[in-house]
Amino acid sequence: MRVIKKYSNRRLYDTDDSHYITLDELAELIRKGSSVKVVDAKTSEDLTQGTLAQIVVESRGAAKLLPVQLLEQMIRMEDDALAEFMTNYMTLAFDMYDSTKRGVQGLTGMNPFGILPADMMSQWLTAMGRNPWERLRGRERRDKTDEDVDSLRREIADLKDLVKGMANKGEDENE
Repeated sequence: MRVIKKYSNRRLYDTDDSHYITLDELAELIRKGSSVKVVDAKTSEDLTQGTLAQIVVESRGAAKLLPVQLLEQMIRMEDDALAEFMTNYMTLAFDMYDSTKRGVQGLTGMNPFGILPADMMSQWLTAMGRNPWERLRGRERRDKTDEDVDSLRREIADLKDLVKGMANKGEDENE
């Protein structure tokens, strides 16, 4: 684990390489697989979460992706409620994204949601508060499926009649 000291002037010091780094350089270290711990240079207080959140919001442009109304609602939430929401929702969302991404990479042409573990799908449906499949399935698709099923039923009935007719014809010839 790399220890990064953060000074009051917001400068970051990489203790492994003994030099100052920028937030972008810290982000690059993490992208390359390094685990980091950011500590206050004076108090040794752990500042890792705040620093990493700062990288996501400032350096990666995440703030532009969040609507102003959502940001206002998040600011109005109590700290505990916000922490619970962010922890549960973001963890679940990233787990689903990661599972889907891995599954799709290995299974082309398949429904990516079919590879999600059942408990994860159940959690997602609960978190969403509704069945998202209803939104994904248009009325046209249901109509088409119903027509296909009806067509298959007619074909099966025709085949049964044909087999029955052949059986009856065979009985007539044996008599």
